[in-house]
Amino acid sequence: MDNIFTDRVVWITGASSGIGRELVRTFVREGSRVIASANDNDGLLTVVNECSGMKGSVTPLPFDLGETDGIDTLVAEVISREGRIDMLLNIGGVSQRAMISDTPLWLDRKIMEINYFGTIALTKAVLPYMITAGGGHVAATSSISGRFGFPLRSAYSASKQALHGFFETLLLEHRKDNIRVSVIIPGRVRTMISYHALTATGVEHRRMDEGQAGGVSPEKAARQIIRGLQKRKIEILVGSKELLMLKIRKYLPALFFRIAGRIKPM
Repeated sequence: MDNIFTDRVVWITGASSGIGRELVRTFVREGSRVIASANDNDGLLTVVNECSGMKGSVTPLPFDLGETDGIDTLVAEVISREGRIDMLLNIGGVSQRAMISDTPLWLDRKIMEINYFGTIALTKAVLPYMITAGGGHVAATSSISGRFGFPLRSAYSASKQALHGFFETLLLEHRKDNIRVSVIIPGRVRTMISYHALTATGVEHRRMDEGQAGGVSPEKAARQIIRGLQKRKIEILVGSKELLMLKIRKYLPALFFRIAGRIKPM
């Protein structure tokens, strides 16, 4: 990484584990002032301890993406303390493991509230400060299933597809304000996302899916994201050979649906 991230104020959600945690460690190592957010207080404290003695700094700021009522106040507090927010990385979210026919509407709403409304609420609260400061970089985490449907992930896929529409529009509307936008599109990354995925009853799946277990490491995923941010890519692909499904879906849709129907969803 070059020094463009030194002394930058970087806010990262989903910072207590997985990709978010590795991004916190990377940015702090390179001298950034990181705001680390998640709804796991203990996990955040662990990340803070891991970053002790590094070049930059990390401040834990716990909050739940599903509860956005106080988000404007939270952002104002960060601005008051840090003076600005140079980069917002929306990494936090929740996955799903349930058939459409078994999923109650309240669970669809809950997943959408966390993945979509929580993410855009924070982005909308930060955006005016970035515009006033002369610019900034906002990233949102989608998924390859944010580009196509996939079994047992109907609400998850829908929430991630919604993010593409919002953040592509954000880019087009505010490019003149020097607002850079990236959408991160992970494939299979070896994190706990499948373990914490919500089943039809709203409880955690509590299993590491076979595909997830064979994915790239969070460290490799973080490196791929960092490279994409450095190059100011609009879409940042993260993963390995499973990313080929994006091209198959785009250019050979009939073949995609045959293949996707045969893949084990867990």
